[in-house]
Amino acid sequence: MPAYKKPSVEEILKKHSAKIENQMNSSDLQDTNYSKDYTTFKQEMSAEFSRYERWCHSLGSIIKLKVSEKEEAKVRRQIEIAHLNIEPWQALTLSILSFLMVFFLGLLISSSITLIKGSISEFPFSFFFLCIIFSVFLFYFVSGYPQRLANKWRLKASSQMVPAILYVVVYMRHTPNLEKAIAFASQHLKYPLSLDFKKIFYNVEIGKFSTIKESLDNYLETWRDYSIEFIESFHLIESSLFEPDESRRILTLEKSLQVVLDGVYDKMLRFTHDVRSPLTNVYMLGVVLPTLGLALLPLASAMLKGMISWIHVFVLFNLIIPFFVFYLTNKIMLLRPGGHGETDLIERNPLYHEYKDNKHYINAFLICIPFIIIGLIPFIFQYTPIPDMLGLKQDYTFSELGLGVFGGEKLFDFKKVGDGFTGPFGFGALILGMFIPLGIALFFSVSFKNKTQNFIKERDNTKQLEKEFNNSLFQIGNRVGNGVPPELVFGMVAESARGLKTEEFFRRVNYNIKQMGMSVERAIFDQKRGAMISYPSDLIATSMRVLIESSKKGLNIAATSLMSISEYVKNINKISDRLRDMLAEIISDMKSNMTFLAPLLSGIVIGLSLMITSIINKLSLSNLGDGGISGFGSLSNIKDLFEVTVMIPPYFLQIIIGIYIIQIIFILTSTLVTIDSGEDRLEKTNKTGKNLKTGIFLYLITAFLSSFCLFVLASFVLGAGG
Repeated sequence: MPAYKKPSVEEILKKHSAKIENQMNSSDLQDTNYSKDYTTFKQEMSAEFSRYERWCHSLGSIIKLKVSEKEEAKVRRQIEIAHLNIEPWQALTLSILSFLMVFFLGLLISSSITLIKGSISEFPFSFFFLCIIFSVFLFYFVSGYPQRLANKWRLKASSQMVPAILYVVVYMRHTPNLEKAIAFASQHLKYPLSLDFKKIFYNVEIGKFSTIKESLDNYLETWRDYSIEFIESFHLIESSLFEPDESRRILTLEKSLQVVLDGVYDKMLRFTHDVRSPLTNVYMLGVVLPTLGLALLPLASAMLKGMISWIHVFVLFNLIIPFFVFYLTNKIMLLRPGGHGETDLIERNPLYHEYKDNKHYINAFLICIPFIIIGLIPFIFQYTPIPDMLGLKQDYTFSELGLGVFGGEKLFDFKKVGDGFTGPFGFGALILGMFIPLGIALFFSVSFKNKTQNFIKERDNTKQLEKEFNNSLFQIGNRVGNGVPPELVFGMVAESARGLKTEEFFRRVNYNIKQMGMSVERAIFDQKRGAMISYPSDLIATSMRVLIESSKKGLNIAATSLMSISEYVKNINKISDRLRDMLAEIISDMKSNMTFLAPLLSGIVIGLSLMITSIINKLSLSNLGDGGISGFGSLSNIKDLFEVTVMIPPYFLQIIIGIYIIQIIFILTSTLVTIDSGEDRLEKTNKTGKNLKTGIFLYLITAFLSSFCLFVLASFVLGAGG
């Protein structure tokens, strides 16, 4: 046999286009109502997309805005990829209306506050500035929503490229009919690529295209800028229909799978090399530098006489910087190629109701609310009658608490300014304030853990089961190939699977066949007694479907199909293991930065800010008069330069930074999971909960120890100086 030469895409299309079209036209689609199947499946599986569609059809239809041809073509392509039933002008209108509503709402509230206070000088510029920032952010967020949905869709769909080609190839090994192979794949693939395949038939039924070939070609074009190997694989599959030699036909089919596997591996290999530098830059610019800059904030706020307040720090660290980091990481994720990653659809899992149950959030809230109340104790003592009711003072000095070594500083230390108070500046308030970010972090950590722990346990069990089952597939295929009927093969394999997780599966199938008198199909898939009830695995389900369907063509065909699945799955697993090994170093470095270095630096900075505040506070309380200090001039000049009442209280600074750490962990965890596993929502939720617990505890421990040590140091030094 002459050596096989892989034909080019153009050669394949030129040679076989007309023949493929004729064959596809002759196929029968009457058995399946793909229009109903597609629309029902879309409604069930894409709730997020449906909500956006409803907003576009309601608010987005108020005014019809003119969209440029270039922008319309771009947005329409995104809409088509994401399966959105909207028009480009509706998406634009929704984004503009979102901006206007927030802007005018902020203006209305700000104007109302000014009118109530009766002076233009009382206009809340900081609040209005915040509203402007939010409105601009909302405009860009909403206007870019079709693109994000399209990218999200493409990333999830691309993780299923290899299984899609596998299913088509396995089916066409025994039945060379492309249309039925795609239909078979659409039934066994997961969302969203299954929806893409259903839409190929749907577009023909609604009259958008006259033939399946036209619909398929149109769909494949959506992948041209994203995964040319996926297109090439399908064209090789198409060309196999017209190979006169059976061995050449099988070889072409196998080549199509190898093409997509090689393409995925090469792209991910390049991605692992290219992603390290951008992620490092994001961490340095978005985490390290802002954190180090915090050390200057207390002095800067004092020197600028209150021009910098905790509100400005909140806007910077809890809005602007997190958005900056999110934007940069999102841009990096757009570079991630598809074809590798988890493809699980949690919406179809029997445990999904447990994942969606709001009781996890309610229970977590009940656990965490005491922490929030403890964090608000300084304000409860200062502004409520509760201390009087309990016979307590609003504040205490350390001397009154038996800690005279710290001098006469107050525990909470609110400063009187005009008719009101500012603060708290005290060490005790700072320590109590740590309970607020702790409570927020625990809320998400506890709820996320409770939502996902059973899911993750089941996924791990399923992965172990599939690993064992893949080895058993070869045995099943080998025995069937030797002439053993499927009705007898399960009992034989059960004996060889003793001690494994798959043993019970094969024994249950064998029991249903021999004792219950069921067919092989019912023994496996019966809704009440089938073996698949206890084994929610797509690999097992698909393999058994292939066994049942291919057995109708003959035992040899069934054996070949099963052994092919086993070999292909092994190759996929090998590639996945190699890619994870290459990504491991990047992920490990970023995880340590996120859960160790960032909390450590932030905690130390909090201690420094408290020390600076404590020093300035002690100087303002000192009775050293105008005695000179070498190198600095008189003490009164220092007091005038650094006024404690205009400084940012460490209490607020600590809370802001704690929330910032939580936000960074959310963003970077999502990024790392996407790099490793693609759009895996379950893994993101689970890992975020774990990383939050680790990161926030390290931050709080570091903040407490550094604050305590530096506060004691400042107290002793200034006490000795006094």
